[in-house]
Amino acid sequence: MANIIPFKAVRPTRDKVSLIASRSYDSYSKKERNSRMRVNPYSFLHVLNPGYKYHKKLSGERRYKLVRNRYQEFKEEDIFIQDDLPSFYIYKIVNREGQEFNGIIAGASAWDYENDIIKKHENTIEFQENIFKEYLKTVGFNAEPVLLTYPDNDELKGIIQQVMSSRAEYEFTTTYRDTHYVWNLDDEKLVNRIHSLFKEFQTLYIADGHHRSASSYLLAKDMKEENENHTGTEPYNYFMSYLIPESDLKIYEFNRLVKGLNGLSKEEFLIQLDEVFRIEDRGLEYYKPSKKQHFSMYLDGEFYSLYLRKAEYEIQNALDALDVQILYNTVLKPILGIQDLRNDTRLSYSHGKNDLAHVKTLVDSGEFKVGFGLLPITTEELKSIADEGLVMPPKSTFIEPKLRSGITIYEF
Repeated sequence: MANIIPFKAVRPTRDKVSLIASRSYDSYSKKERNSRMRVNPYSFLHVLNPGYKYHKKLSGERRYKLVRNRYQEFKEEDIFIQDDLPSFYIYKIVNREGQEFNGIIAGASAWDYENDIIKKHENTIEFQENIFKEYLKTVGFNAEPVLLTYPDNDELKGIIQQVMSSRAEYEFTTTYRDTHYVWNLDDEKLVNRIHSLFKEFQTLYIADGHHRSASSYLLAKDMKEENENHTGTEPYNYFMSYLIPESDLKIYEFNRLVKGLNGLSKEEFLIQLDEVFRIEDRGLEYYKPSKKQHFSMYLDGEFYSLYLRKAEYEIQNALDALDVQILYNTVLKPILGIQDLRNDTRLSYSHGKNDLAHVKTLVDSGEFKVGFGLLPITTEELKSIADEGLVMPPKSTFIEPKLRSGITIYEF
């Protein structure tokens, strides 16, 4: 049974929300961050990057303490306010392509993460988990929700639509031309019903935010051990999440780009590919795979279609069936000699929103020798990986929606 709770969010005043909202900190270049902070004193980046004020790069505990100080200053100046009643927050995003995402900001249980009610499909790196845990412990808040997905439910959809029929508390459009809407829901009857409906779900799935989930769980364990009067209801037992129905989740592929052919000539490379793929030369035709176990390849100014010879490939589990894993098992590792997908500098990635023209441009420039196009992983494939306790290769999914930081803040 999934346990989600309402909470008293700290959030911007209505007139400043568009100024405060920022993308994930790491998505900015240093130049872009500095430019935004220079012209916008309300950007949440000022909280996340307190060293900017002193023209100094800060790290570790020193930075964490100043993040907390800057956050407290925003509260003291009434830039942030805190709700009086525990609330769920209905959050709608309409992106530039017209795609709509509707979900609920809530606290998700750290113990559901421990008990595999909240399931993951990616590996996390231990030292990064611990770094972010220490950050959370020092600053005392979480400003960027983990993206979770749940099975479509007509009653939940009806409640969300009912709430969205009234005027939104927030409505603003970003420079990316995505429009964000937020309603705070503190009606006790509806809050209790949402809580009960989520209790009926046996499983939630992490779509994006594996490290934040793991760090929040480690924080809950630490604080439980340090609290002699632990009851299980303290805020640290939960982490802020954005829960959306599976049908709203948008998954894009990550195409692969490789420098060099591992010492092979073009002809030798194609001959080795022919052992596991039926190959068709498409010339200048922009070829995108039409179904699973099909791939596109761009090499030496031409597109190729690659169809897996199924008799030459054995599928034993959900991971083996993923196109990203098939490409690794049949091409990247045995032919191109790429063992470490995370760290091999010969390999790079381009998410599917950039399309194959981007892959072609990078290969034509000489930066890469060959590019491979894939179909996106489906939600069902993602769930199957998580259900079998497996993990996907790095850069298997580019998932939307992407949320802004600083719109709702969860304190513990």
